[in-house]
Amino acid sequence: MVTLYDVARLAGVSTATVSRVIHGQDRVRDSTRARVQQVIEKLGYVPDGAAQSLSRRRKNVIGLVGVERQSPKEQNDIESVTLLFYDQVLRGVEARLRENDWSLLITYLREAGDPDVPRLLRLSGQVDGLLIGEGIVPSRVIASLSKRLPVVVVAGSPGERAADVVAADNRAGSAALVTHLIADHGKRRLYHVDGPPSAPDAMERRTALSELVAATPGCQLVGSSQGRFTVRSGEEAGVALLATCGAVLPDAVVCANDEMAIGVLRAFARAGVRVPEHVAVVGFDDMFPASLYDPPLTTVQQPMRLLGERACIRLLDRIADPGLPPEVELLPTELVLRSSCGCPPGTLTRRQVPPLRTGRAPLAPARSGQPAAVAD
Repeated sequence: MVTLYDVARLAGVSTATVSRVIHGQDRVRDSTRARVQQVIEKLGYVPDGAAQSLSRRRKNVIGLVGVERQSPKEQNDIESVTLLFYDQVLRGVEARLRENDWSLLITYLREAGDPDVPRLLRLSGQVDGLLIGEGIVPSRVIASLSKRLPVVVVAGSPGERAADVVAADNRAGSAALVTHLIADHGKRRLYHVDGPPSAPDAMERRTALSELVAATPGCQLVGSSQGRFTVRSGEEAGVALLATCGAVLPDAVVCANDEMAIGVLRAFARAGVRVPEHVAVVGFDDMFPASLYDPPLTTVQQPMRLLGERACIRLLDRIADPGLPPEVELLPTELVLRSSCGCPPGTLTRRQVPPLRTGRAPLAPARSGQPAAVAD
C-alpha cells in the first residue's frame, strides 16, 4: 500500500508538504505542488481513509463527480450550465441510496484540461466508492483511483477498461434519429452541432451520424460546429450557421443534445427561419423542456434516472465485492417523434431503439434486490 511517506520520499519533500498539497492549502510553491501531484498520480496514492474503508468499517457514503461545461464568461449564466442531466441522474442515485440507508457527497469539476486531482483525492478519502460522470476524468486517472477504491463511470465511453461503465446506447439512438430524418423525411444535407470533444456520449452520437451519412447515397454533412451541451452554445451555433450558409439552409440540424437544439431554435426564431418548414431541428436526451418548445422537439430519450440507479447498484455491488471484473452496461434508448423534424403538428410517437452492438458479456446480477437490465 502506497503511503504518504512514499510520496514525500519520491517527491523530495516533507510529509507536511504532501499533506498541504492534498488538502489544497496555499503555502506550497507552484513547482513543488506540481511535482507532488505528479508523484501522487504516478504512485496511485489515495489518502488512507479511502483504502481503510474497504478493509475496515465502511462510511456508508459514496461520492459523485460531475462536470460543469461553460466558458469563464458564462459563470453566472444559468443557461450555460449543464445540470439538467445530473439532476435526473442524482434522482436515480438517491433512490437506491435511500433504500440502503447510504449518503451521497457531490462535487462538480470544470471542464478545463486535466481534472483537479488533489480534489478528487480528498473526496475519495471521504467515501467508500466514486461515481464519475461523462468523461471529465481521463482513463489514466480513473485507472489510478480504481486501484484503491471502487469506481463506476456514468455516461462514460464503452471502451473504458479501468472501471465499470453504465451508459445509454448513444450510437443506436443517434442512428435511429438520423435514419428517421433520411428515410422518412428525405433529408440529405445535414448540419451537426456537436458536443464537447471530451464527452464520450457526444463522440458515440457523432460516430453514428458520420457512418450513416457516409453510407447513404446523395447524403452529405454540409457543416458542423462545436458546442458545450448548453443552450447558449446552441444559440451561438445557430447564429454561426445562418451567417455562413447564406440563403441555402441545410435540410436538417442534428444537435448532440436538447439544450443545444433549443438554442438553435431560438436563433432561428429571431432570424425568421421557420422550423420545420425551412429546416428540421432534432436533439438528444428528451429533457422536459423539449416537449414544451415551439415546435416540440424530436429527440432521443435516454433513461437518465435509470443511469443513476444502475450505476449506483453497480457501485454498491463493487464495494461489497471489489474483485468483480469491470463491465459495460448499455441502457436502451427511445426515439421520440414530435414536429420539429417535419412530422405533423401534434405528433408524439415513441419507438424503442434496438441495439446495434451484439455479443457483449452478460451483465452481472444486481445484488440490491433489483433486476439487472437486459444486455443487448
